[in-house]
Amino acid sequence: MKLSINKYIDQEINAIKNIPKDGVLDKVLDIIFENVHKKNGKVIVSGMGKAGHIGMNISTTLSSTGTPSAFIHPSEAQHGDLGLIQKNDVLLLISNSGKTREILEFNLLANKLFNGIPLISLTGNNESPLAKVSNECLFTGNPKEICPLGLTPTTSTTVMTVVGDLLVIGMMNRIKFTKEDYAKRHHSGYLGQKAKE
Repeated sequence: MKLSINKYIDQEINAIKNIPKDGVLDKVLDIIFENVHKKNGKVIVSGMGKAGHIGMNISTTLSSTGTPSAFIHPSEAQHGDLGLIQKNDVLLLISNSGKTREILEFNLLANKLFNGIPLISLTGNNESPLAKVSNECLFTGNPKEICPLGLTPTTSTTVMTVVGDLLVIGMMNRIKFTKEDYAKRHHSGYLGQKAKE
């Protein structure tokens, strides 16, 4: 059976177009700017499974564009990696269902270290337990997966990636991140060379 590529591409495109434009991103940028760029905190990102891979990408891209960030695997968090969290950090916790046990536990444990640490969630369920305990919820719109089983993270990870890109670009604009700033963080490889041109 021939795969209907155009149908699936259209579904992914529509999912991106339906990401809510509700103003929450601006509030998230305010929280990160205040805590990270004014109070010397960082963005602590965590996610389990595929959401974790998206989280690692968001975290490293934030760091490379002027907003310090670190990824902590939620399981490793319970075995000492919580020690990376400091006062004035911001949590960015990612779970499509908003019900991932390890992520909910991550938030509880982080608050035992620093009560009231700001929590931003990135989720496809804005009525979930994670969303309800968040200071701000970046809602993806909960698109239907293009997986024929409706199970494999496909469209959900696409929209998470796009929201992460918007977050990165928003922070770059907020801190007026320049090509010269970029070059200071990229010394090698193709991008390092391009940044110095």
